[in-house]
Amino acid sequence: MGLIFSFILLVFVPWVAGGAYLWTAAEDRYSSVAGFTVRQAEGAPASELLGGLAQLAGSSTGSDGEILYEFILSQNLVADIDDALDLVGHYTANFPGDPLFALWPDPTIEDLTDYWERIVRVSYNTSSGLIDVRVLAYSPEMAQRIAEQIVTRSQIEINALNALAREDATRFALADLDEALARLKLAREALTAFRSRTQIVDPEADLQSRLGVMSNLQQQLAQAFIDLDLLQQTAQPSDPRVSQAELRIAVIQERIAQERQSFANEDATAGADNDYPTLIAEYEGLVVDREFAEETYRVALTAVDLARANAQRQSRYLATYIRPTLAQKAEYPQRGILLSIGGLFLLLGWAVMALIYYSIRDRG
Repeated sequence: MGLIFSFILLVFVPWVAGGAYLWTAAEDRYSSVAGFTVRQAEGAPASELLGGLAQLAGSSTGSDGEILYEFILSQNLVADIDDALDLVGHYTANFPGDPLFALWPDPTIEDLTDYWERIVRVSYNTSSGLIDVRVLAYSPEMAQRIAEQIVTRSQIEINALNALAREDATRFALADLDEALARLKLAREALTAFRSRTQIVDPEADLQSRLGVMSNLQQQLAQAFIDLDLLQQTAQPSDPRVSQAELRIAVIQERIAQERQSFANEDATAGADNDYPTLIAEYEGLVVDREFAEETYRVALTAVDLARANAQRQSRYLATYIRPTLAQKAEYPQRGILLSIGGLFLLLGWAVMALIYYSIRDRG
């Protein structure tokens, strides 16, 4: 008998009371559904030609859908829509007649934000990026207006993200260009200073020229030895022509020795203009620095052009695949489903308490 009485008290009476509330006090609510996603604009021919440089301009992001999801549930959006549509006035109109589903009077912005999560249901598919929004209101027109506000302000948010991304990309590209230009100027100034200090435009070309002189001296020396041998066979040792030929050979040999010393003087001090290995090594390093700076400058200049091209078009936009609908009948509250779920939980709770009671009684 006690078990039946507890069932009536703990299950049947609350279940009947809940049903009575749902069918008598709970006001009908209408829903408006909207669906949209963030799309990336098709790549322009310039970005296709530039390939990986599009990434330098910050062309895309993968978190736009997540940003919008958080934005739709944010306090800022709730406050803006409340200012535009008077959410507080609409949802507090049925209080206290429907205290379970209506908003209590004079709510704070935090209270309104919490209530917003009860009337706006957002579904975000991470794999496809689709966002579905369902808005509940006490009139179909109000539900549709709220959904339209969400779509419109989401588009504004995406436009703001676009503008910020383009500004950042252009600013960073210009900063990189300035840095590359400064590096190029330093590289060219260093090469000019080297040429002014050494009085040599190109050490390699100068070396080739001196090697030509050396080769010519070697040929003259060989010819001078031949001439001396021929002269010694036909002239006396005291002949002035022999002395002159020997003097010519000595002069050529001395000149060759001086030229060889100028090519690579191991005793030369660091930075001496006649130390050719050091000069060539320094010159090649300066040329490599200049070429690298020129290539960096070209890449930076291309990135700036790409950033400016992207700034002229909207790279991301909100694609609405379900426009906010206008309901013809009230679908909420889902009385049958709520009553069934409530009855199930009441029955489970009663059954657990009954089992606990009889378990304790049997042990006693």
